[in-house]
Amino acid sequence: MSTMIIKRLRLCTLAWCFVIVAAAQAQRVNYDVVPLPCSVQQDTLHSFVLQQGMGIAFDESNADMQRNALFLSEWVEELTGISLSLTPDAKKAAVRMVLTKDEMPEEAYSLEVGKKGITLTAHSPAGIFRAAQTLRKSMAAAGRQGVDSGVSLPFVQIDDQPRFAYRGLLLDCSRHFFSIDLIKQLLDVMALHGCNQFHWHLTDDQGWRFEVKALPRLAQEGSVREQTVIGNNTGIYDGVPHGGFYTQEECRDLVRYAAERYINIVPEIDLPGHMQSALHVFPNLGCTGGPYPVLTTWGISPDVLCAGNPETLTFLKTVLGEVCDVFPSKFIHIGGDECPRDRWRQCAKCQAKIKELGLADNGKRSAESQLQTYINHEVELYVNQRGRDIIGWDEILEGGLTDGSIVMSWRGVKGGIEAARQHHRVIMAPNVNAYVSRQQLKDQSRQPRTTDGYIVPASKVYSFEPVIPDSLTAEEQDCILGVEACLWTEHIAYPQHVFYQLLPRLAAMSEVQWCLPAQKDFENFRLRLPQLEKIYDSLNVPYCPKME
Repeated sequence: MSTMIIKRLRLCTLAWCFVIVAAAQAQRVNYDVVPLPCSVQQDTLHSFVLQQGMGIAFDESNADMQRNALFLSEWVEELTGISLSLTPDAKKAAVRMVLTKDEMPEEAYSLEVGKKGITLTAHSPAGIFRAAQTLRKSMAAAGRQGVDSGVSLPFVQIDDQPRFAYRGLLLDCSRHFFSIDLIKQLLDVMALHGCNQFHWHLTDDQGWRFEVKALPRLAQEGSVREQTVIGNNTGIYDGVPHGGFYTQEECRDLVRYAAERYINIVPEIDLPGHMQSALHVFPNLGCTGGPYPVLTTWGISPDVLCAGNPETLTFLKTVLGEVCDVFPSKFIHIGGDECPRDRWRQCAKCQAKIKELGLADNGKRSAESQLQTYINHEVELYVNQRGRDIIGWDEILEGGLTDGSIVMSWRGVKGGIEAARQHHRVIMAPNVNAYVSRQQLKDQSRQPRTTDGYIVPASKVYSFEPVIPDSLTAEEQDCILGVEACLWTEHIAYPQHVFYQLLPRLAAMSEVQWCLPAQKDFENFRLRLPQLEKIYDSLNVPYCPKME
């Protein structure tokens, strides 16, 4: 053997020794993330070491991809201290973001780590974003000690896609007003968990939060209640006015921020009940003429929009027209829940409208419940003309559904099952599993009180199966669009409490939304959660340290 060959072999051997030593010294990532990917095939014997100054390659002509690369570089530096440069040159990059022309579902992706580095592949920028989030959550195990020695990534092939297209979270900003900054922080947390729909509850009896430029007094006056009851309608009040509303410019900014994280904002204007804040400003839209103070207590007001007054539909179309102008969402939520019809039974205008429409009690549905369907239908036609579909709470079933209605089932799953059997689209949000506003620990001394009285621990959230195969045919199961967690805020007034109530239950919900049933294992989820909590710590968001 020649001297030259021997020298080359020695150099190769020495180089591999350096690689092995570097890999041994580097902090190691862990692919046991939340939500759990569909398929993880790992080679623990071989690793790629990500080091300071390496690059992320992406298509420079694609603004979405550039933003995804920037996000990933920020996340890696935040968690590990390693700074990665952005480069269009894939040959010089350790991380490559690749948009493929191969057919893949919208948010599906693959994440491969091999000897040449890390490759994130998807058919869309949304899929690349999901892959980047998985890589981010894997990095949390390494910690910042790897800034000098690098971060060791075992070779792996991850193939993943979400189970449901609709993966939502509701925040009620009517009962308590929260800042745009808080909502942006919430959107970041949603993106971390793979959520893609932010359901924004903007109006209710206790406050109107959306600016309607054609009706400026609506938000200015309807957003302010004189005081707030303490606890669960104790009769004792804090004596402090509570108010605030979102300008259309602020809403548009939030839409942009959410879209950059591949989250759609679903605005909700709750109608025709839960409207006392609007009636306060426009008492002529009520059946009795008022006065109607913005509600200072919790619960259901008997005063609702007058369904027989033609001005009611004019008002609703004005409001929803501006909602559609501001929010590009395919879905507009119209509420439809908890609408008492006692005023309609006593109202001459409503009874005249019932007679005009030829409505009558048919044994299954009262004339008044069908009157609500008439309102829903008129609103739906108007929204459809804007290219949108309506979502309503499961009470909209009571008067008969309009053709394109989507039912959000909150009173358990019964309404969702009934709607699916009628081949309507369904989003499951049952209060017994999905209401993260409720108490999460049995011992109230270990958590802020919500005064609700019900307990929904993380294990209860995790156990939910939205499709209910014993109750629905395969065709009916396909009607289930997805699942939503709901954070109502009657008893949640502070930003810290928002996140404390939400986390880690949103992590549990994320596996309901993302994973197939065969993948789910609550005890395994418990083992994986501490790694995710490291990111909560890095984001400086509170979370419940205990889990039941």
